[in-house]
Amino acid sequence: MVINIPNQLTLIRIILTPVFVYLFIQESKGYKLAGSIIFIIAAFTDWYDGYFARRFQSVSRWGQFMDPLADKILVSSAFLVFSYTYYVFWWMTILIIFRDALITFLRSFAMTIGKPIITSAFAKWKTFLQMAFVFALLIYLNIPGLPDVRLNRTDTPWLLWTTLGLSVVLFLNLFSGIQYLIVNRSHLQELGRRIIKLFTH
Repeated sequence: MVINIPNQLTLIRIILTPVFVYLFIQESKGYKLAGSIIFIIAAFTDWYDGYFARRFQSVSRWGQFMDPLADKILVSSAFLVFSYTYYVFWWMTILIIFRDALITFLRSFAMTIGKPIITSAFAKWKTFLQMAFVFALLIYLNIPGLPDVRLNRTDTPWLLWTTLGLSVVLFLNLFSGIQYLIVNRSHLQELGRRIIKLFTH
């Protein structure tokens, strides 16, 4: 691993993730605010590691793999704590994490065979809206006096802005995931051939 500035920022993002989780799940509003600030700091390291990587041309193979993985760890952790604290449905979180885990596995395999995975515009919109949703909910939860949006505090959870917003994010997640698999089906075919070869020899 090359310890350059972008890689250091990626490591910081990974280290800050459990700190965010611990603080956010506490009952204290002060802890939730601190956790939200930690998340925002961690999220901004993503922009800065990309900037430094381009600015100083310090791109490493480790960074190419770990940077998107660190992003997914951070965002997935946010959705997990949102589900744990009853702000979003568990099944939505599980589908989002499953999709990201599958694409991450496919991207890792593509790197091992030297064939970069093709990213679609829908995937970029998915990433943007996913992060925007997390930021919006964190900001909302730290503004005093706003209506409670926990699922277990209402008889109409499907009408909450959080549920409606995450439904859009989930749709883009699933749509872009299916598109990934179709556009990069050659990677899946190669993976299938290797698995068959592994079990037949």
